Amino acid sequence: MNWDLPNVHVLEFVVPAEAIDVMGHVNNTEYLRFMEQIAWDHTTVLGLGWDLYQKLNRAMVARRTEVDYLAPAFEGEKLIIGTWIVNNDERISITRRYQIIRESDGLTLLRGRTQWVCVALDSGKPRRMPAEFLKGYQVTAAEA
Repeated sequence: MNWDLPNVHVLEFVVPAEAIDVMGHVNNTEYLRFMEQIAWDHTTVLGLGWDLYQKLNRAMVARRTEVDYLAPAFEGEKLIIGTWIVNNDERISITRRYQIIRESDGLTLLRGRTQWVCVALDSGKPRRMPAEFLKGYQVTAAEA
């Protein structure tokens, strides 16, 4: 795979029928689901799952997402999605990048990025990241 950055965290999946829209390809909103899936997968691998979020009364929520749709995907295709943490301000936010590649031809179908903000679960208000988040959400790849 031709990843944009090193140290990629990957998740593979096959496009399900329910992701297809009336135009016969993956609906644009489904890509956001794919991005959220890998963000949670990576978060869990980093040791920062939902149980810890609840214990710390903190969570990372999406503040801004940018997506470049480069080519369509179709039902039954195997996709490989990669993610990196490219920024951590060590206060309240991180930035995560994404790249989705079709396995059969290696074509990049999507590039995206999300700014995630730390909030208190009980209020939804922005709060400083606890030490566990600072340690776990370290930058995994520097942007060029």
